[in-house]
Amino acid sequence: MKIALYLEEKRQKTDRFLESVVREEGSSDRLKEAIRYSLLAGGKRIRPILLMAASEACGAGNEIEELTLPVGAALEMIHTYSLIHDDLPAMDNDDLRRGRLTNHKVYGEAMAILAGDSLLTEAFNLISSLKTQKPQRILDVIREIASSAGVEGMAGGQALDLNAEGRRISPEELERLHRMKTGRLICAAVVSGAILAEAAEKQLMAIRNYGFAIGLAFQIADDILDVEGESKVLGKTAQSDAAHAKSTYPSLLGLEKSKRLAQESTDKAISALQIFNGQAEPLREIARYIISRQF
Repeated sequence: MKIALYLEEKRQKTDRFLESVVREEGSSDRLKEAIRYSLLAGGKRIRPILLMAASEACGAGNEIEELTLPVGAALEMIHTYSLIHDDLPAMDNDDLRRGRLTNHKVYGEAMAILAGDSLLTEAFNLISSLKTQKPQRILDVIREIASSAGVEGMAGGQALDLNAEGRRISPEELERLHRMKTGRLICAAVVSGAILAEAAEKQLMAIRNYGFAIGLAFQIADDILDVEGESKVLGKTAQSDAAHAKSTYPSLLGLEKSKRLAQESTDKAISALQIFNGQAEPLREIARYIISRQF
């Protein structure tokens, strides 16, 4: 399959939906401006795309887009909130994100914090407003995503990241950090897609294993790109990890070993999908794309 066309189609669908969620409606409210500034700044939309691909792998079609599009958009809102907050001076203190000045550089720290807070809150407002004859699916998705964003997920991973600055941590500690900070929300995306498609237990387990593996591959690839990429290509400041004295896979293992580990994680992700037929091909291709786009 032509993965580039698939990704572009899903990205455009997601962007259109996000536009509908945060319409300007003639408002000059600065908080809404700050939200739109970061949410609609582009991006790969890989989490919503993974969610839709996972639902397709489990046998669902376009008939459940009324659920997958909003939940995917909510994931992108949560991801964007995390980027706004990660860029703050108290966190990573970055100036560039998605090829533009970071939110706090344009709107100030206080408004950036509120924009992030609003995106996180409105994401769950969006999911919980969905109407379905089987509301348990929505509750299960909310639980999955909330867990991935909280203390045992993204927020906890960011805390570990901050605590690790300026000191060398073990590869095991780094893997735990990355699985929480990045991997959990990526895993929640595919698991949520499977839940919405009413996947069988065996399918759900396979999808979760895929999510764990691909989440780690994604972060290793990002670590490598931070070393090898250029700011104008990345859309963010290159080599910022080194500037913040962060432990990364390249700094701990070297570039070549890191690339092999990313490939191994990708292979594990693809292997996890053995029980699925051709409907899971987008998930397989996305796994390959995640590392091939980088190096």
